Amino acid sequence: MNLLHAVISRLPFEWAQFEFMRNALLAVIIVAPLFALIGTLVVNNRMAFFSDAIGHASLTGLGLGVLLGLADPFWALVFFSLLLGVGILALQRFTRSSMDTVISLSMCFSLALGVVLLSRGGSFNRFSSYLIGDLLSITAREIGQLFITSILVGGGLLLGYNRILSIGLNESLARSRGRGAWWPQMLFCAAIALVVTMNLGWVGILIINSLLVLPAAAARNIAHDARQYVLIAVGISLFCGIAGLITSFYANTATGATIVLVAMACFMATLGIKWRKARVG
Repeated sequence: MNLLHAVISRLPFEWAQFEFMRNALLAVIIVAPLFALIGTLVVNNRMAFFSDAIGHASLTGLGLGVLLGLADPFWALVFFSLLLGVGILALQRFTRSSMDTVISLSMCFSLALGVVLLSRGGSFNRFSSYLIGDLLSITAREIGQLFITSILVGGGLLLGYNRILSIGLNESLARSRGRGAWWPQMLFCAAIALVVTMNLGWVGILIINSLLVLPAAAARNIAHDARQYVLIAVGISLFCGIAGLITSFYANTATGATIVLVAMACFMATLGIKWRKARVG
């Protein structure tokens, strides 16, 4: 980690001289490919609403951690998000209701419960940082945690990528080929919950879903196959993360929101490329 800091500090830019910017850059480089990988599966499996629900429902996990008097409510947040993710999948299969209905009901309940728990005694304002996030506050220790999580979750998703993708495209066909849907879907939901909750403090509840969806949606506009789809999504995610971080430094704006605006610009650009190709073709 110190070696990477030394390399970045030698870059001929003003922002590279600040430790918090170097930490933020390392975090972006670590997390962006993982976000892109998960995002491609989220978009293809039509689960964008699911990841959004996990982000908003994390307020309840935070509230439970505070209610239990935990010094660090992070693990309560992670546990509740994992429980909710698996619960949504189980409830959908049990009730046979549409996934968006189950997600909406779960999100409404957990979000309301979280606000109630955190607003007890008028103390909600001190948790408002989770809504917006602060990437510039990330520490070297937290970067190490992100690196380990990215290796474990990313490696697992790569091993099961084709299986999860095929289930999302056509679950009945996947079942007919002997590919059970329950465990891959449950593990994928758990991966989304883990990644979303681990990055909430730096990205923010209000925009974390955008960072998952926008690079993947942009890549889908111009990719011709699954391999291109993933590679382009990773490239766009890295570009948006780095460009947004540096832009926020000079513009003195919220980092996460600035990254999302850059990602939206990329999406619009790829949409233009897609439209032009369709017109020419």
